[in-house]
Amino acid sequence: MSGEGSWDGRSAEAVLYEARKALYVMVGFIAVIWAAQVVNSALDYRLSNHFGIVPRSVGHLGDIFSAPFLHYSWQHIESNSGPLFVFGFLAAYRGVRKFLMVTLVIVCSSGLMVWFAQGNSNTVGASGLVYGYFAYVVVKGLFDRHLVDVLIGCVMALSYAYLLTAALPGVPHVSWLGHLGGAIGGVLAGWLLRERGAAAFGAREEQAIGAGERGLGDTAILPPASSTPVAGGRKSAKGGSLPGSPRSDLLKELDDLGL
Repeated sequence: MSGEGSWDGRSAEAVLYEARKALYVMVGFIAVIWAAQVVNSALDYRLSNHFGIVPRSVGHLGDIFSAPFLHYSWQHIESNSGPLFVFGFLAAYRGVRKFLMVTLVIVCSSGLMVWFAQGNSNTVGASGLVYGYFAYVVVKGLFDRHLVDVLIGCVMALSYAYLLTAALPGVPHVSWLGHLGGAIGGVLAGWLLRERGAAAFGAREEQAIGAGERGLGDTAILPPASSTPVAGGRKSAKGGSLPGSPRSDLLKELDDLGL
């Protein structure tokens, strides 16, 4: 695929450097949500009640940014932590800066979906991020045209397909709208932050120019060729022929024959 050149051009040290940063970021993220859970549990989950998403409440609109860090039980945070770490690392290993933008898009998409459409409930949890990172990992290889990421996305899609069942309505005590909004945000982030393929475009442009010079591309209008006598009665073409084109090759052969 066209994006493979950018992958191959990166040194192993650069890849490992980005992967280490991604690992540190996700370890730090998991540590923060677990520290928040310790405090939240000690306060009888008052943080979740005060900083969770309350649908259509203007005063709680800003809580879409705090809700992913809070949970309602130890089982809740345990079920989110594993997939969050795996998908978050895979979403971040190509670049932490892009990962932060991906996270922002997913948080807004998931949180606003809950805020606009959820019933009368208080919603917290990192599961919206889990579904967002999952969707992003699945699609980003297709958008960026990286074969390695396509393979990773296929493996993740097959391994965690069961997650899709919780993004459907009818599952008790689960905000399926938050999951759906997160998945939509992941796909949207993959599209908005895709690599533009400048290197691949440049390579295709060079190929097109080369094909045009060989007479294989679009038809070019050339100035009329003029010939002037030179020593020995030979004629030399001036202008009108591109080097390497069939016309210049023919004139060269005629010139070599003295015609």
